[in-house]
Parts: sequence; C-alpha cells; structure tokens
Amino acid sequence: MPKMEVNPSALSKAGNAASYAERVQRQVPGLQSLHQMVGVLLSERVSKDGHILVLGAGGGMELKALATQYKSWKFTGVDPSMDMLNQAAVTLGGDLERVTLVNGYIDDAPQGLFDGAVCLLTLHFLPLKERLRTVREIFRRLDTRSPLIVAHHSFPLEGGQKDLWLNRYSEFISASGVDVHKSKSSIKAMREKLPVLTPTEDENILEDAGFGNIQLFYTAFTFKGWVAYKDNAI
Repeated sequence: MPKMEVNPSALSKAGNAASYAERVQRQVPGLQSLHQMVGVLLSERVSKDGHILVLGAGGGMELKALATQYKSWKFTGVDPSMDMLNQAAVTLGGDLERVTLVNGYIDDAPQGLFDGAVCLLTLHFLPLKERLRTVREIFRRLDTRSPLIVAHHSFPLEGGQKDLWLNRYSEFISASGVDVHKSKSSIKAMREKLPVLTPTEDENILEDAGFGNIQLFYTAFTFKGWVAYKDNAI
C-alpha cells in the first residue's frame, strides 16, 4: 500500500503535536511507561523485521515510541482524523519513512498479515457491538501467534462504582495540571457519552473475537490494558 501524503503544516485546531502530547500525558497515568511496556510485550513475539498495525494512531505518540525503540520494525498507522495524522507525521520526524499512515477505520487497514497490533486510548469510544467487530477485524489481519495490545478506559460500573472512579480520575487530571473546569467538563462528557465497559466485558470481547491467553498488564485509575494472542487460530 502506498504511503498517504500528509501535510505536516496542517496541524489540528487543538494545537501542535508537542502540545497535544503534553495534554495526553497529563490525562493518562504513566503514558510513557505504557508505551515502553507495549514495546516489551510486542518484542516477545515480533521479529526484528516485524510489521505492526497501530489502530487509532493519530498524534503518533505510540508510533514514535515504538519506532524509537525498535529501529527495524515497520508500521501501519490508521486513524479517521486527517488532522491527527498530520500531527503524527510531525511527531514521527525521520521515522516517518518506516510508517504508512492510513486515513480511515479498521476496514481501511491492509488485509495482509501483521506481526502484531496496538490499539491505545481508542476502543472506549466504540459501543459494544462495533467494538467487537473492530477487534474481530484486527484478529483477521494478524498472523498466527501475533499479539494484540489494547489500553483504554475500563472500570466497574455497578453500585456507584462508575461515579467513584470518574471522580477519582477527575481529581487525578486536576492534580496533573488540567484546569478544574475543563476537568469537570471532561468527566461530565465521559459520564454521559463514553460507552465504557467493565473489565470483564472488555476481556470477553477479546475472547469472543478469537484471542486467547488474555493478560492484564496495566491498570491506572480508570484505565486498563491487556495483551492477547492469536494463539488459537486454525
């Protein structure tokens, strides 16, 4: 697949790539360490010439982290926002030559078999039915024994737990430097609009999509992260 042309000067109206990275790091506990852990988990099964699919790649933060750690890997990054892909191009700099950026969703990703896949801070935007379909499409694009690594909002919802964890997260991002009013606005939007699932439901989606050996490796307030494998493919 040819590389999509991106315009590094066409940054999103939210700001430039550097300020975007700063905002996300304030909102996601241990984001830099999360990226490092993703690389470690991928490298357990991905060879030195591996090709990694990154779904929800806009901004390019995980692409840059992985490309810096693993100099011989190639990447395909998929995102529905052209503005975010432009930010990714800026973030990647010279590493862009090893990355193919695709404007779209999982159905727009190449059909070839990838050696691993990453989907960070993305699946929590999808309702259950579409989330399951998306994870199944990732499964179809992976070679046998390949890992999938996901991380997103996932926390208990019953018996007042939803409000408890959202309030804790609000306190965290406020303490990290996010304006209190913006913090409260973000939490309100999460409470009303974000189709968050419980950790059990998220693990069930991975299993129903065909993945096995599902392991929780990251938990930070409202965020959870799992690694799962296409070990059971026929």
